[in-house]
Order: sequence, then C-alpha cells, then structure tokens
Amino acid sequence: MEIKVFGPGCARCVEAENVVRQAAEQAGGEISVIKVSDFREIMAARIISTPAVMVNGQIKCTGRVPTGDEVASWIAETRA
Repeated sequence: MEIKVFGPGCARCVEAENVVRQAAEQAGGEISVIKVSDFREIMAARIISTPAVMVNGQIKCTGRVPTGDEVASWIAETRA
C-alpha cells in the first residue's frame, strides 16, 4: 500500500504527515508513506489545496489535516 502526503512543508502539512505515519505504523504491514513537496508533482496529481492525502492513487482529503481514525479507516478500506 502506498500513501502520499502532499504539501510544501507548512506546519499543517507536517502535522498531516505525522498523523499518516503514526496511523500507518499502528496498522502495521507493508505501508509506504511518501511525502510529496514538489509543486509540479502536486499539480500533476490535481491537488488544489494542501495538505492532501492519497491512498493507492485515490485522493482521500485535501485542504485539511486528517484525523488518525480517518487514516486508519482508509487503510482498512484499502485492505478489505
């Protein structure tokens, strides 16, 4: 499973990355968390506002920091 966190490095983007990494660690298994801060990559992914989170190519949230429970549910949905 691949989870991408998009953002230029602002405080909210760092917080989103931390939430995602913690949820991935708690879920266990093969989960790759990738931080994307290059604006070209962000635009290519059609992200309009950051932070944004993408799980296996599907955008799950934009413009806000997700909760740990949200990320855990996205991981569970993808594994189902």
